[in-house]
Amino acid sequence: MKIIPLSEGRFTVDQTKQFVPFSEGDQLQEKPVGSLLVEIQPFAVVTGYDIILFDSGLGFSKNGRLQLHQNLMDAGINPSEITKVCMSHLHKDHAGGLVIQKEGEPDQLAFPSARYYINRKEMAFAFEKGLPSYETNRFQFLQNHPQVELLDDEGRIDGYISHHLTGAHSRFHQVFEIKEDGKTVFFGGDDAPQLQQMRHRFVAKYDFDGRKTMELRQQWWKQGKRRSGLFFLS
Repeated sequence: MKIIPLSEGRFTVDQTKQFVPFSEGDQLQEKPVGSLLVEIQPFAVVTGYDIILFDSGLGFSKNGRLQLHQNLMDAGINPSEITKVCMSHLHKDHAGGLVIQKEGEPDQLAFPSARYYINRKEMAFAFEKGLPSYETNRFQFLQNHPQVELLDDEGRIDGYISHHLTGAHSRFHQVFEIKEDGKTVFFGGDDAPQLQQMRHRFVAKYDFDGRKTMELRQQWWKQGKRRSGLFFLS
């Protein structure tokens, strides 16, 4: 398997849930009180069967093109080659690049050859909850779309990708694990966002269930150290 990070860059986010680009030379202490520094980083994983995109970032465009599309092309992947889009959850910093929206034109899938995998409860909750965490206008197009598969809490996709509802970072957050040729790739989304968070015990206020999230991070970190070939991606 080949793992390709697709960073959209670093941003600060505060209680308004607005993501502001964090440039070289910026100082976090100059941002609004309570601001967090985050990196928006979807991943592509190339297997023997698929080219899988895990989450779709903020959906920023440059010169009329999705930055995510450009990142993929820079890695030698045409966006039309993506066969699966696996979503940990639908917060706007993870779901912004699912659909292409241009003024005066109908919405279209950002990855036209792919099947989209979204937790059934997460989809319903996103439309119930709405702003500021969920920009439902970004993925209204996906409701009842034939290329969208709504997942139950536990299961497998094509026999080699497992999904599991954690309800940790967000109420209906899910994680994925791929097993192929004796290797395991794990995608934890915002349940496992950064290496330092995996290593240390702390409860984050921005998680739906902070204690559960902490315990899962510790569990996965220990598991990853025991098992060769286990990658934590986020």
